[in-house]
Amino acid sequence: MDIDSLQQNTKELAVKNFKERMSCSEAVLSAVISAGLISYPRDIVALATGFGGGIGLAGFNCGALSGAVMAVSGVHGRRNPITGTPDERTQLTYGKIYRIFNSLVQDFQEELGSVDCMELCKNYDFNTKERSEYCAGIVEYATTLAVSYIALGEFYSTKSYGKNMAGLK
Repeated sequence: MDIDSLQQNTKELAVKNFKERMSCSEAVLSAVISAGLISYPRDIVALATGFGGGIGLAGFNCGALSGAVMAVSGVHGRRNPITGTPDERTQLTYGKIYRIFNSLVQDFQEELGSVDCMELCKNYDFNTKERSEYCAGIVEYATTLAVSYIALGEFYSTKSYGKNMAGLK
């Protein structure tokens, strides 16, 4: 299946999940698992539960973005974080892996203007259909990003860093 078909199928699953009242983070992660893009037991979705509403409705990091990061980590994350020497681990993490996630966050922010749930939803009363429909679009976009980054992680691992707290290029 080509990437466009994977994205379409997976984002449809994610939006369906969200409309069935999964949280945004659960909806994205569950869709990626259901689409067969990562091989984890279904109950792993429980790890995403607390990220909904910007972490328990606190309005911080968007839950859909967090779900996408978890999904991409399922493919490009470290399986055994203590393999190799400390210097080798640092080189792998900073030199390759974090570039993937930095790029994903930069793409999300560039498209939507923020990564924070409260900022993203500021124009909506949280308990309305309009806000829910808006967030369904964010779930769709985050899922599309997740599929792209899962499929093309090697490409993203070579990109220059965007804004980051370590000052890396």
